[in-house]
Amino acid sequence: MKTVPVQNAVGMVLCHDMTRIVPGESKGPAFRKGHVIAEADIPALLEIGKEHIYVLTLEEGRIHEDEAARRIARAAAGPGITLSDVSEGRINFEAVSGLLQVNVEALRRINSIEEVVLATMHDGQQITSPRAVAGTRVVPLVIDEWKIARVEAICAEYPFVVGVRPFRRHNVGLVTTGSEVFHGRIKDKFGPVIRRKFEALGSSVMGQRLTCDDPETTRVAIQAFIAEGADMVVVTGGMSVDPDDQTPTAIRSTGAKVTTYGSPTFPGVMFMAAMLDGVPILGLPGCVMYYRASIFDLVVPRLLAGVEITREDIVALAHGGFCASCDVCRYPVCPFGK
Repeated sequence: MKTVPVQNAVGMVLCHDMTRIVPGESKGPAFRKGHVIAEADIPALLEIGKEHIYVLTLEEGRIHEDEAARRIARAAAGPGITLSDVSEGRINFEAVSGLLQVNVEALRRINSIEEVVLATMHDGQQITSPRAVAGTRVVPLVIDEWKIARVEAICAEYPFVVGVRPFRRHNVGLVTTGSEVFHGRIKDKFGPVIRRKFEALGSSVMGQRLTCDDPETTRVAIQAFIAEGADMVVVTGGMSVDPDDQTPTAIRSTGAKVTTYGSPTFPGVMFMAAMLDGVPILGLPGCVMYYRASIFDLVVPRLLAGVEITREDIVALAHGGFCASCDVCRYPVCPFGK
């Protein structure tokens, strides 16, 4: 750090904020710490009374925080990510709608490099509208360039560190079971909830069929939707342990391969996932109708993004699978499913 006449400071880095005061109007920074002085800045600096300034001289092998942030961000960003401008040494990763994907192993390796910071939201989070999902910067004003080169080398080992898998539009067949609904004794409340949830994720319900408690009629309804081109079939009702709840039996009778029956999540224990000819079939428990966040919100966005769901994925939901039942639900900005 040294004092330099302002005319000789082009290309140097400010060590502190420069304040501009307009009497009776405003007071604030005209130039911020870390700004690289340009020729065009000299008149403005003189105007605020800065004939000499404190600057940093970048030695060979050292780079400014802004350049470091740009290089980290460019190396780590994947599909569905745009980068913000640098602000006070920081760049945000802006995501489009879809399923957030974070390579946690790469993230840990990057942050193990001293003075380098890359922070993200949780992997697997659904993004329903554009938003910032990660940010990067370095701790000091200037940093050894070899550290940034090391970050770039780590990123090059992976397809990307932070990216978004877009949701694919699905036509969804909805089968609602239960004699009470089938015979009109009560009004179906599942349908509007399911439609709303799928619409928020960019998909639509192509139709709804009501069936009684006979598993054969439910089987026929499921297979009819698949024959009509459904990309996914969800079955609501009949998922409890009552003797007349036959939805799991109906799903199995289609010949589908069952991925899981049961999920270590509250709400969402009585959940079934199966696959028939490449079409996911989901048995949704009643909690999906009553809770804003449930097993639906943990599994369906992954399927819509083209991610295969395995039994191991379901088992992994146990850690974070207990909903805290907050007075005001803020999902997905909460620990549920993470």
